[in-house]
Amino acid sequence: MNGNGGQAVAAVAPAGEQELSGSVLVCGGGIAGIQASIDLSAAGFHVYLVEESPTIGGGMARLDKTFPTGDCATCIISPKLVECMRDLNIEILTMADVLTLDGVAGHFTAKVRKRPRSVDAEKCTGCGDCIQACPVRNVVQTPDAYTPSQPLTEDDEVKLTAVCSRHQSDPGGLMPILHDVQHEYGYLPRLVLEHLAQRLEVPVAAILRVASFYDEFPFEPVGRHVIEVCSGTSCYARGSRALLERLADKLGIGAGETDKDGRFTLRPVRCLGLCALSPSMRIDGESFGRLTPDRLPRILERFE
Repeated sequence: MNGNGGQAVAAVAPAGEQELSGSVLVCGGGIAGIQASIDLSAAGFHVYLVEESPTIGGGMARLDKTFPTGDCATCIISPKLVECMRDLNIEILTMADVLTLDGVAGHFTAKVRKRPRSVDAEKCTGCGDCIQACPVRNVVQTPDAYTPSQPLTEDDEVKLTAVCSRHQSDPGGLMPILHDVQHEYGYLPRLVLEHLAQRLEVPVAAILRVASFYDEFPFEPVGRHVIEVCSGTSCYARGSRALLERLADKLGIGAGETDKDGRFTLRPVRCLGLCALSPSMRIDGESFGRLTPDRLPRILERFE
């Protein structure tokens, strides 16, 4: 095998027309290719595992959970990666492409081209110092510091400064900061999040990725009272859709909208944890269970 960027041939000398060769080539270093290589090695074959990307692991290495059990993808694939890397009977060829495959069943000759890494993989520690010294083509492009689309008002500047100062010593303070911003405004204004990203020195996308994961963080102004109608399995089966339609008709708004008086915001949610009282809803944290459409007007009258 030639590991210096040239062409390599993954094959063994023929041992007769009918006799099988003692090596196997596996194309693809995903979880299936890794498991196949381990099984073939255990059966006594020398395995060439060819992967076009710089690392093995495939798509599963980028997952958080696996369907349908929700098991940790890293916990499943990590032992396989270690076993494959340590198996002396498995030769891993990353950044490699199969050019030709000739022969018959039981005896193939494959021509593999391995692209150069421009570093000695056996000595590389991943420190990144070589990027700074590379005279060829690797020029590090440092992104410009993020600048918000427009400045904050004086009042908003005071509010955001007070919020950040309360959590400046907290290394995981993003969630508490978002809670405080929502407490100040009733929602998460985009411009405030832009200035928050500048102060925390993180991308706006990182903040939006966290905030958008939770239903409790709206990005638009909400009414004085927030109506949350449960659309979980139990509530839906017992008529929560009819409740949502009745509320939408009475308030003249759709799901996720706020009425013109700024009094109510109507919001369907996944689950309120009130399955025994389904169908249910919640207004400003107060829960209502075993609802019928006829009860809704009397409940709304309590909230001005």
